[in-house]
Amino acid sequence: MSAAYPSPGAPAPRGPVRRLLAPVGTLAGVAAAFAYVGTVDPNEPGHYPVCPLLRFTGILCPGCGGLRSAHAFVHGDLGTALGANALAVVGYGLFAVLMAVWLIRAVRGAPMRLAVPPLGWWGVGAVLALFTLVRNLPFGSALAP
Repeated sequence: MSAAYPSPGAPAPRGPVRRLLAPVGTLAGVAAAFAYVGTVDPNEPGHYPVCPLLRFTGILCPGCGGLRSAHAFVHGDLGTALGANALAVVGYGLFAVLMAVWLIRAVRGAPMRLAVPPLGWWGVGAVLALFTLVRNLPFGSALAP
């Protein structure tokens, strides 16, 4: 085979603009979502649906308060954002780090591979379960929105 034709199964070379499409598109979508939540206040009733778990059981899920947290975060009120959903604020930070790594790797032409081992997913599930449990108990009321 000549050099003009890559071998089957080999990734085709990609230019810098094409490599940046996925991370920049993802970042634009998340920025648009945050802009919408920053504009349409979730503290005013009628704009967003009520959490079905909270509505039917009275139990706060790990995401309850997430929209209020995002709204406060967009407006620069970190204290209110943490009070509404501290786990969501941690997620914003993790997302920012992940996006920075993805953008740097895309610029350098290195593929982005996020391989989380099963134990890591179990850890994420345990953190979500523990957060949910604690925020629904009387001593964890500081974590409730």
